[in-house]
Amino acid sequence: MISKIKINKVRLCILTILIAFKTFLNPVNAIELDEKTRTVTLEESGKTTILTPEQVKRGKRLFNNSCAQCHNGGITKTNPNIGLEPESLSKATPARDNINSLIDYIKNPTSYDGATSIAELHPSIKSAEIFPKMRNLTDEDLFAIAGHILIQPKIESEKWGGGKIYY
Repeated sequence: MISKIKINKVRLCILTILIAFKTFLNPVNAIELDEKTRTVTLEESGKTTILTPEQVKRGKRLFNNSCAQCHNGGITKTNPNIGLEPESLSKATPARDNINSLIDYIKNPTSYDGATSIAELHPSIKSAEIFPKMRNLTDEDLFAIAGHILIQPKIESEKWGGGKIYY
């Protein structure tokens, strides 16, 4: 006769196997974000737009491929005093706290005060010959990347742009 302990061990093993199959065989779905989280500022006037789940996924993938080497977690490795968190983006000149201004920056980057072009130093569409990862990015890609930057503070809260204490 099989003891209750052995039966429970068998049940536990079966349950573990089922959970493993569910975890590893089912496609991993991105966290479904509600419309409020996916709503970002489109332009300086305050007009907003709602990113689609596809734009969110695409923006994350493109950001990780093209930007995260220097901006992992919303930091700026070359200048840790300026990150991609809302406060830094809003204090730049011009403000970079909306989709259109971020796209403009990615196309033609300028110093934080807006006075000097930094296209030779910062990856951009303008300097795609120097930074190959920028060569094939379309306006749609830039929109998705900008959207990713703007929704991260809603998802990561203080970690996004928080610097060395988190990353």
